[in-house]
Amino acid sequence: MKRPRSAAPGAAGGGKLGFAGVLRSEFIKFFSLPSTLILILTTFVVMVGIAALSVWGIGASLKAMASEPEMAAQMGDMNELAASLPASGLLVAQLVIGALAVMVMSSEFATGSARSTFVATPTRQPVFWAKTLMVTIVSALVALASILAGFLVAKPIADNYSLPLDFASEAYQRNLWFGVLYVVMVSLIGLALGTMLKNSAGGIVVLAALFFVVPIVVDGLSGMVSWLADAARFLPGHAGGALMAMPGAEGALETWASGLVVGAWILVPLAAAAVLLQRRDI
Repeated sequence: MKRPRSAAPGAAGGGKLGFAGVLRSEFIKFFSLPSTLILILTTFVVMVGIAALSVWGIGASLKAMASEPEMAAQMGDMNELAASLPASGLLVAQLVIGALAVMVMSSEFATGSARSTFVATPTRQPVFWAKTLMVTIVSALVALASILAGFLVAKPIADNYSLPLDFASEAYQRNLWFGVLYVVMVSLIGLALGTMLKNSAGGIVVLAALFFVVPIVVDGLSGMVSWLADAARFLPGHAGGALMAMPGAEGALETWASGLVVGAWILVPLAAAAVLLQRRDI
């Protein structure tokens, strides 16, 4: 009896796995690793914990300065400050969720599973874009759940110190949704770095440098080199932070311009990673 062509030994990709099937397999692989759940839980706990500590710290400081209103006024708009506190853990959690995104692709090369993955899907692009969609969904949900949980934990503390933390306020909603976008941006840059470098440690180091080291160096030198102050606004961390800040903040880009910069930091690395993945050997 003649064997069907699709079942012939070595017929790579003969089953014509569709995008939905690739996406489903990526979710299965992603959540089958205990480290995935540990890192996601760590991100959630860190963000909620820092939100609670931030509200408590600001509230305690304001209480201590109750007899010195001039010092309290130096802390700025209380509505804006209070609204930003539930998302204050983003600065730390971005590295955790970003590292996880780096490993989504780099681990394929480190373990050698990339060969079997691309045998099943020879065109490679469905795998990359399925990972991109998966990372987007997971990072957005983790960020959204963490910021909302941060609000629930922070609200009673804020009320205790008479901080104006209001869920329906424009300031909080801006921090909530642009905070989610910020985490998605970090995650997708991490995925692109993991794809281009094919190394987990290298991708994480570059990601940390981009969001932590480079901004510190640029901000430190901007006083001596005038054009660096303008260039700093186009760094991903600065542009993402400008979206969450009050519109028209001093030295920041306009909201629409910051949105374009964030979009470019998402699309350009992903496009470069997709091209390199297609052209390079596994």
